[in-house]
Amino acid sequence: MSLLRALAPRTTVRAHCDLPCGVYDPEQARIEAESCYRIIEKYNASEDATFRARALIIKERQADLVKHHLDVLWHDYFKPEHLEAVPNLHQLFWDANKQTSKVKASTNLDDAKKLLDLIDQVDAAWKATGGLGKTRVAGRPS
Repeated sequence: MSLLRALAPRTTVRAHCDLPCGVYDPEQARIEAESCYRIIEKYNASEDATFRARALIIKERQADLVKHHLDVLWHDYFKPEHLEAVPNLHQLFWDANKQTSKVKASTNLDDAKKLLDLIDQVDAAWKATGGLGKTRVAGRPS
């Protein structure tokens, strides 16, 4: 066995940026959810079967990114002490992730709008727990 192979890491650890860097913001999930919303609008406005098939594939990929960004916030940013400020925190993330699954499987614009509303609630929870000041570089617009 070579020395390099013996010293190589045996476990890979992942975070949204693989450090973890401590930068969290619901805006990442919102941007992907807005993409889902717009894709559903375009899907419903089109008669082109090829375009519609591509739209579904892209929407599902963007919905996966919404789930990823929500999960990073839920698991890495929010801590037990945040439950005092946001007692419904776990239910909120449960609902947002379930709604993301619904959007992934749907072409209903109301489903996408409901997801955006839930992400707005996640954003309010993040702000209520000091997320902007704790996790973002000074100077970010609020």
